[in-house]
Amino acid sequence: MNSGAMLLLRRCCGLTRLSTRRLPVAPAVASCAVHLRSISGEDQGSYQQAHGPSWRHTAAGLLAGTAAAALAYGLHHHKAEQEAAFPIFSQEEVTRHRSLEDGVWVTYKGGVYDITAFVAIHPGGDKILLAAGGALEPFWALYAVHNQEHVLEMLSAYKVGELNAEDLKKQKPIQTSDPYSSDPERHPVLRINNLKPFNAEPPPEILSDSFTTPSAFFFKRNHLPVPQVDPASYQLQVEGLPGGPLTLSLEELKTRFPKHTVTATLQCAGNRRSEMNKVKQVKGLNWGIAAISNATWSGARLRDVLLAAGYGPDVARRACHVQFEGLDKDVTGTTYGASIPLNKAVSEEGDVLLAYEMNGADLPADHGYPVRVVVPGVVGARNVKWLGRIIVSADESSSHWQQNDYKGFSPGTDWDTVNFKSAPAIQELPVQSAITTPADGAVVDRSSGELTVKGYAWSGGGREVVRVDVSLDGGETWQVAQMRSSEKGQAPEAAPPPGRAWAWKLWEITAPLPPGAKELKIVCKAVDNSYNMQPDTVAPIWNLRGVLSNAWHRVNVNIREDESEE
Repeated sequence: MNSGAMLLLRRCCGLTRLSTRRLPVAPAVASCAVHLRSISGEDQGSYQQAHGPSWRHTAAGLLAGTAAAALAYGLHHHKAEQEAAFPIFSQEEVTRHRSLEDGVWVTYKGGVYDITAFVAIHPGGDKILLAAGGALEPFWALYAVHNQEHVLEMLSAYKVGELNAEDLKKQKPIQTSDPYSSDPERHPVLRINNLKPFNAEPPPEILSDSFTTPSAFFFKRNHLPVPQVDPASYQLQVEGLPGGPLTLSLEELKTRFPKHTVTATLQCAGNRRSEMNKVKQVKGLNWGIAAISNATWSGARLRDVLLAAGYGPDVARRACHVQFEGLDKDVTGTTYGASIPLNKAVSEEGDVLLAYEMNGADLPADHGYPVRVVVPGVVGARNVKWLGRIIVSADESSSHWQQNDYKGFSPGTDWDTVNFKSAPAIQELPVQSAITTPADGAVVDRSSGELTVKGYAWSGGGREVVRVDVSLDGGETWQVAQMRSSEKGQAPEAAPPPGRAWAWKLWEITAPLPPGAKELKIVCKAVDNSYNMQPDTVAPIWNLRGVLSNAWHRVNVNIREDESEE
């Protein structure tokens, strides 16, 4: 039996106890393990799908005969670190394993783990190497999503030993202070998808109550802890232009440049991901239909700031992108980052803002105080909050969220075959609509005689939604909904200029209850002014990250007959 098989056997309860020295895993077994452990997730380490022990059975299948059967049984029923006698390592030995060549070892609560095989498939890329030779605890304090049972189970599969008692005592106390302790308070009505970092959406029915979403109810999408920024010492750096670096204080941003106001809808790339999960599990936060909101934003135009910093035709000949870096950081000092095409940034019709107000007040902390980028018509991920740096460049942002996330793929692409370099970063989003009321599974009384259906519709790239079709019978027949682009009771807003329809439209329709029907299968679909339409089902647009979910939205409602008629 090869040494890899022996190592696997050693991890099985009830099987032969082997030498206390670590044995290397055979390449064939390691390769198989890597293949079967392949995962990815939201941002820098969001593992949203439960992982069972199937890879263990396959690995065990590589071994022949009775030993293989025993191994498969043992791996299925026992956690390695609970049942095996592991060798003891010193901290010095652990520290020697800090590269792929020497192996990547980490410690966690006194255990020693060889995670070399996992590095290539880590959702956060090679950032995991920053923990090599040391403890995982401070990283997991930041990325609290790791503290889930199935993640700990995956880690247990890589356990190779224990830290000796002397080094465990000498080990510097792990800083366990909560990096999210200074996050702002949030309204309790929000439905939380992830607590740390905070991600939440409002109840859908709130969205259709107001054309402009109150800031407290505007969906929250954070990738890292909310930074504490002193407005008096805040500085915005602008780089990459002939005039040299430009530094602006908050006061200078407000006084040197004209204030512009734009009403624009922001939508998370993962809005409606939960519907893709019903087709096949994906990696990411399980957003419903409310990871979208509409607000009025005010601030300086990015175009004006870039012109002041020296932008001109010569720059356009060498540069293609404008990169943004936030002030939100992880434990390594890495900031959130993204970029947009230069032509969007400098276009007079692009309406890109360096916003410092939201709905007529200072930006709330969760929405980027004191300054954020607002890129109308573009996916929320490019609307960088807590803006600290702007770079005009020939290259896209090198950020994880620009290069290895927020991209769409074929339904046939899985985590074993995906190549993030092969797909462009999402910028403009496709046409979208959803039903906010009634809720799926609602019950209406026959005596009411009619039903009012409400929802929202929006399209990326400034394309105006020109029609919303609604069906009460699953798409057999259709009616056209009434749309509005202002608050109820207010005069309708003038039609936006072509290509600058940045805000959603709210729609509703009141229809009689069909005689004899016991259930209504309500469907909505939107059409924009380029005649883009939503696809009718989710399966053909399913992708492994669950982004760009914009199929017809469907809600089933039951009709309750009056008791006197039963």
